[in-house]
Amino acid sequence: MSARLRLSDLGRMALSWAISSLALIAAAAVLPGLSSSSPWQLVAAAAVTAIFGIIIRPVLIAVATTIGWLAVALLAITSQAVAMHAALLVLPGVEATSFWTLVAATWIAAAIATVLTWMATAGNDDAFTAALRRFGHKTGTVSDPGVDGVVFVQMDGVPFPVAHWALQSGTMPTLARWVSSGSHRLDEWTVQLPCTTPASQQGILHGTCDRVPAFRWYDRELGRVLVANRPADAAVIEARASNGRGLLADDGVSVSNLFSGDAPLSMMTMSKVNIGRGSRETRRTVARFVARPDGFTRSIARTTAEVVRERFQAASQNRRNVVPRMHRSWTFALLRAVSNALMRDLNLAIVAHQMMRGARSIYVDFVDYDEVAHHAGGTRLESLEVLTRLDQALAVLEEVTHECPRRYHFVVLSDHGQSQGAPFADRYGTTLGELCSTLTSQGVLSLEENVESWGRAESLLDDLSGDKGVREQTAGKAAAKLRSHSSQGTANTTDDLVVLGSGNLGLVYAPQDERLTLEDIEVRWPRLLPGLAAHPGIGFIAVLSREHGPVVIGADGYRRLRPDEVSGLDPLRDFAPHAARVLLRAVEMPTSPDIYVNSAVDPSSLEVSAFEDLVGAHGGLGGWQDRGTFVAPTDLVEPGLEIHGAEQLHEVLVSILERLGHRTDLTADGPVSAPASAP
Repeated sequence: MSARLRLSDLGRMALSWAISSLALIAAAAVLPGLSSSSPWQLVAAAAVTAIFGIIIRPVLIAVATTIGWLAVALLAITSQAVAMHAALLVLPGVEATSFWTLVAATWIAAAIATVLTWMATAGNDDAFTAALRRFGHKTGTVSDPGVDGVVFVQMDGVPFPVAHWALQSGTMPTLARWVSSGSHRLDEWTVQLPCTTPASQQGILHGTCDRVPAFRWYDRELGRVLVANRPADAAVIEARASNGRGLLADDGVSVSNLFSGDAPLSMMTMSKVNIGRGSRETRRTVARFVARPDGFTRSIARTTAEVVRERFQAASQNRRNVVPRMHRSWTFALLRAVSNALMRDLNLAIVAHQMMRGARSIYVDFVDYDEVAHHAGGTRLESLEVLTRLDQALAVLEEVTHECPRRYHFVVLSDHGQSQGAPFADRYGTTLGELCSTLTSQGVLSLEENVESWGRAESLLDDLSGDKGVREQTAGKAAAKLRSHSSQGTANTTDDLVVLGSGNLGLVYAPQDERLTLEDIEVRWPRLLPGLAAHPGIGFIAVLSREHGPVVIGADGYRRLRPDEVSGLDPLRDFAPHAARVLLRAVEMPTSPDIYVNSAVDPSSLEVSAFEDLVGAHGGLGGWQDRGTFVAPTDLVEPGLEIHGAEQLHEVLVSILERLGHRTDLTADGPVSAPASAP
């Protein structure tokens, strides 16, 4: 096996040299400031530059990691030029008029090499996989090689029916091979209400969904709106949920999540950005990634291609008059490119590095499908196409396992599903906030814009910005600019009502310390509850009554949830059988709104209407948004397992770790000994 790998690596090195030589020759042909006595001098220059790059790059990476984000950015632009400059000092026959000529030459050559590499490898990820194995440098050593590791891969927002179809259709051949071989089993899990990443990830990683009523909500304790993908707010949310024994407490690593799961190391994780070790480790890993010609330039090319792909697909939807659809802006195209190209590659690089150092457990969130499904629709071709690229990511990580100091198992899951339909405002000509304002004749602070996408880009910039000083002046400013788009309404408010959209789940609050009951609302705004319940776009509203407890109200009837009694037409008749159960818990949470509003669902098409400007949505009930995906090793989970809610899923994942020998040193307050494979 090792000899075969060495031969294949030598073959890739030879191919890389040939491609680099051709690219450099082409760059010299189009760049007046770069000349050589013969093409063979450029071939030699390509080889010497590669050798010098191996020597110089670690020094540049160390400097960039210490200085911060600005140095990382400069490293991405100039590192290869520095290596080429050193090579030309010892190699006669090749001349450049200035250092910036070399910068231009390396970028032109990198662009050409990217195209040639793609053509030579038929667009597969073999070269990238080999680069990731080299990226990890030497394999780490661990004190417990007999303990297997686990990589938890979250495919954000993929509903079980879509995953099942993807395996049958050949869209995800790697995952299909695992399932068909019997090594893994595909199961469905029932997502709690709200069907959002904050509630699910908190439940999965920390074992509790308490106090998370939506993606963003008015927090009575703090007197302001909390937004789960703002770092400061994510830190508050996690502090309330953490007991020190999260899923990743035993030498785990959190990558690109909202919460850490009590991992000793968190990278691009919202609740832990700007915390020294995580930020420094993120900068080190990103610096090593962008310094490689086969890393950063590949990602830049893919990012550019993703923008082009998105603009073409958006135009195609318009041309074919696909409905429902929404306007897909250039801003979304850029954000999609960041999440579906640059961040996916960075996630792969980080996970591969942590696997090769021997981390016991890793939890990474790939948001690719969720990002596209929100704007294109969860069952549309462009969304399903993303699943193929996610499957390729699984194949890359599977190959990396051959170089790791311990055996790794893969668990693939989604945090929620996705439902489709025209936005509420498009379908009914009014927003939920406007409707509430009309019914109450009161001022309304309405936050119904989609903020998930901004947070994903912000997590990278915030973690790179790290500590104070130069970092704060560079990446910190960029992150602050993103925050201005994603955190409206987080200040204190004196409006009469706060109305928030979370997919097709609406939240209505009177901004005060105490929660209003049904009786309070009827006295204060007598038209509000009947008007909401009677609206054709609203399936039901849920409130807490002093006399009757949790109550669900529809246009033609109501349902008490404790005890379970229906009067008139059941407002939950068009929803899943578990709707009453998950609603009961959600309505009884102290942080829940005064009024939960769930949009109507079409029983035949399963379409819902998001209160945000989204075609694919999740948050409430209706459609496939509460149908999560769970793919786990067959020998590590009980057969016939039924999972209801993220808290039960947490217990299942913890049991997997315990079966493998993890968590033996955890006390009631967390780990008692140093990690077995500290970096």
